[in-house]
Amino acid sequence: MQQIFEILGWFLTHIVLIITISIFVAYMLLAVFSAITLRIYLRKNSYVDYNSIILAPLTPSISVVAPAFNESRSIVENVRALLSLYYNNFEVIVVNDGSTDDSLEKVILAYDLEKVNYFFDYRIPCQRIRGVYKSKNRSFHNLTFIDKVNGGKADALNAGINVSRNQLICSIDVDSIMEPDALLKMVKPFLEESDKKVIGTGGVVRIANSCDIQGGQIKKVHLPKKFLARVQVLEYTRAFLMGRMAWSRLDGLLLISGALGMFDRETVINCGGYSIHTVGEDMELVVRMRSYMAEKGEKYKVTYIPDPLCWTEVPSSLKVLGRQRNRWTRGTVETLFKHKKIFFRPRYKIFGMLGYPYWFFFEWLAPVVEFFALLFFIIYAIFSTPNWPFVILLFTFVYTFAVSLSIWAVLFEEMTFHKYERKRDVLKLIGTAFLEPFFYHPLTVIWAVKGNWDYIRGKKGWGKMDREGFNDSSDGRRK
Repeated sequence: MQQIFEILGWFLTHIVLIITISIFVAYMLLAVFSAITLRIYLRKNSYVDYNSIILAPLTPSISVVAPAFNESRSIVENVRALLSLYYNNFEVIVVNDGSTDDSLEKVILAYDLEKVNYFFDYRIPCQRIRGVYKSKNRSFHNLTFIDKVNGGKADALNAGINVSRNQLICSIDVDSIMEPDALLKMVKPFLEESDKKVIGTGGVVRIANSCDIQGGQIKKVHLPKKFLARVQVLEYTRAFLMGRMAWSRLDGLLLISGALGMFDRETVINCGGYSIHTVGEDMELVVRMRSYMAEKGEKYKVTYIPDPLCWTEVPSSLKVLGRQRNRWTRGTVETLFKHKKIFFRPRYKIFGMLGYPYWFFFEWLAPVVEFFALLFFIIYAIFSTPNWPFVILLFTFVYTFAVSLSIWAVLFEEMTFHKYERKRDVLKLIGTAFLEPFFYHPLTVIWAVKGNWDYIRGKKGWGKMDREGFNDSSDGRRK
């Protein structure tokens, strides 16, 4: 028995060491590449006059599609914020996905809506649309409100795409807050490319917990008061500034956040729209669109904008956050397995040779390996004697690297967009970086393992995503 544990221990030690070094090398390369790419982007765009896009005769038309389900408390204000976006040719399509509250009645009253005869075609399958509403007030001529049978977020987005008539689709969560110039910055890549067709672009999503919000706009940025929300600031900063920036440059981006993304409408329709059979419809759509373009042999591009363009509320309770991460894991597994044909296929270029494998090994498999390695180590430590000097050295190395990566992300933020102006907020973020490996990372590993188990069990659905809302009584302030 002792000999078996010794052999297994030696084998596991070397496997963990190889995986750890691989992850560190990958993260370091992405961080360095992101820094270089970010610097190039900032230098290039420091001379851009975004007002010229407004005046350009070939500026694409945009449909902003926002699904809504039981958003009665804030839907009127959120719609007003969307209508206030700075762009010359856009419409706002709000899709009431079978809400059981008085969302429909509130919007009808606030914007003087009436049901109209509106021709559209079900080019993408979706639940029955019960009615299309337009405002009698010319001030809201670019607002379209759809009332439909409940079918979920993906189904609601498909309904909005069916009703839309513009060249580009911008999908957004109705309770997210877009920067006023977000459309201008997101449409820019569609205007710049000449030899490749841009099929999608995404932007940085920031955390609005504890921020001062007036009239559906961020007036003052504050770091979240609660640790759980604050540690997600680090997580989002690493993911967006140090991950997606690099993958966009490498042309291997697999994911555009469901909170904010802009897509070529015809490409989305030709690909069949959002899938209602996965809980990760945002990632699955991007992967399917990329596969579609590669298989047709067309030159295409998926881009990413590092500017903070959208603000959203993140879960501030372990229960809700666990549900969210469980869903993210199941969505990732579903997408990877559904499109396994891409794995290491030269036909899909960087997307298939680097992007997909990275997501497979480091985003999906790594937490599972980490969990079972730790479980085995505990058993091994009970029945045998580990090499404690090596264990301590490895732990110190991993901890130091994790903290350094987070501090590097904070440095990225401070040197570029500097949204957290108070020094104490920056110091709190750095302090959070030192605590994250002990108090937060183990939870993300457990949630990832549970998400895999739930996927194996065939669990479907999102689970209830309760939000506190941006108000004086919660971890946020709305005026």
